[in-house]
Amino acid sequence: MGLKKCPIIRTPNYRELYLRTPMMMHSLDLNGRIIAVSDFWLETLGYLTEEVLGHKLTDFFTEESRQLAEKTVLPKFFEVGSVRDVPYQMVKKDGSLIDVLISACSECDEQGGIICSLAGVVDVTELKKAEAEAMRLAHYDTLTGQPNRFLLQDRLGHALEHAHREGETVGVLFIDLDHFKWVNDTLGHAFGDQLLKMVAGRLQNCARKGDTVARLGGDEFVVVLCDSNSQEDPSHFAKRFLDALAQPIHLEGKEIHNSGSIGIAIYPMDGRDVDTLLRNADIAMYAAKESGRNNYQFYSSEMNALSIDKMNMESNLRRALKNEEFFLEFQPQLDLSGAGIVGFEALIRWQDPVAGRIMPKDFIPLAEESGLICQIGEWVLRTACRQAQDWRKSGQPPVRIAVNVSGKQFRQHDFMDMLEEVLNDTGFNASDLEIELTESVVMDNIEGSVGTLTDLKMRDIHLAIDDFGTGHSSLTYLKHFPFDRLKIAQEFVRDIPDDPEDMAIVQAIVAMAKSLKLGVIAEGVENKAQLDFLRSRRCNEMQGFYFSPPLPADILAERFEDGWLQRRLCPFSGWRRGPDAVAVSN
Repeated sequence: MGLKKCPIIRTPNYRELYLRTPMMMHSLDLNGRIIAVSDFWLETLGYLTEEVLGHKLTDFFTEESRQLAEKTVLPKFFEVGSVRDVPYQMVKKDGSLIDVLISACSECDEQGGIICSLAGVVDVTELKKAEAEAMRLAHYDTLTGQPNRFLLQDRLGHALEHAHREGETVGVLFIDLDHFKWVNDTLGHAFGDQLLKMVAGRLQNCARKGDTVARLGGDEFVVVLCDSNSQEDPSHFAKRFLDALAQPIHLEGKEIHNSGSIGIAIYPMDGRDVDTLLRNADIAMYAAKESGRNNYQFYSSEMNALSIDKMNMESNLRRALKNEEFFLEFQPQLDLSGAGIVGFEALIRWQDPVAGRIMPKDFIPLAEESGLICQIGEWVLRTACRQAQDWRKSGQPPVRIAVNVSGKQFRQHDFMDMLEEVLNDTGFNASDLEIELTESVVMDNIEGSVGTLTDLKMRDIHLAIDDFGTGHSSLTYLKHFPFDRLKIAQEFVRDIPDDPEDMAIVQAIVAMAKSLKLGVIAEGVENKAQLDFLRSRRCNEMQGFYFSPPLPADILAERFEDGWLQRRLCPFSGWRRGPDAVAVSN
């Protein structure tokens, strides 16, 4: 027998792979000088090899990035031997800038000393532009350019935190124009829009540099006065604003005489949180209107029985938990590609024996404040899982069940233990559960959130960001946190397709989600025009009254018996009610 020939084994040409890889890569010596770069690195930045080799990497950074690298990142690198996703700005040969994330690791000798480094560079310029545009659209009023409600709440929250630390006060002025409806009805909305822009400018000119002038919508503005311990108290600014508003406005050949009504609430006397202060300032504003308009009023407890109602509501909440007055309704979530119902969101309701049905918006904020939200949240989770398991035992196919989790509940040290107990007790499959969290909940404690979110994903639980766009939207957490889908806030869907700003926001959110390989579900879809827009922008899923309102479990059981859940027909061929209850072609 002859000897078999051994196959020829070729040693991989790693240098060739390094040079030709479709990614920006470079290697540095101990002095931070470039000793090798990939062709794609040169192509992206526009340099020739001889223009790069031997030069310091920081020679191709902006000054700010150079200082970051030399003072912070490089010392850390030589200490631990690696860095990950460090944001820099690099300068191309033509002088333009690109945003990048650089991750690097070290190559060491036998003694463990660093010889050189190898780094990968990711160009995130377009992603950052998309993020910046989405942030601008989501947080600034398109008409006036002033902060909108979402940014106002964020800034006011920071102002309250600072005031609490420094023992200062914060003034909140709620401003509403008098008889603005007459302007719109008589002179037209285009004229009214021009008037609002001029009003916003006047208010901004009267405020100080550190104050916030925001437009809530319509003809409502809010001014946040920081450090109201200064010699100029809120009444001084209120008079200044009223004087500015009273000056005639010349617009399109017409002279308009305007006025406003202002309500004032002061932290901490009139409230210690954002919502309470805004609500009390709003109440005071209505008191100003009732006092004849063109004046200001300070909030006082005598204006309503808010504190008494609040105390009674908390007592009723405790009774409701004890007497099992809460119940769940489930709203279908549909796949817009035509796969039908893919999930249900569990929504809590309260049937008060005296007041009747009470919706979540009227009791959840108080439950959060009082701490009852953790008990209520556990009840919702347990009841939803048990109900879904009962449906499955009756022969229904499995679907995703989405449950909202509050910030306090999510941050509890025993949250994961409670969740495990619920799943074990009910027998519900973790992979069919989706936990919905708002952006603010996640960003409140990033380090803690990462750990809890990772634990949830390890259990195959789905994760969704609720009301996306209304909080701290950032590519950073979207990239590093294991979310499955974004839920576009109902506020952005409601006025589609009449509001170009909302359309732009929704389109930007969908595009951002697609680029990050996240699913997108739109809330509050109520008519065909909204549906058509969402489908044209490749939104994955929807829920809303256009298909079905939230339904009690017994009603859903009847639907299931009719084969409603099993049918894999085009969306919106199932049960629906209301003026739009007609068949919709796929």
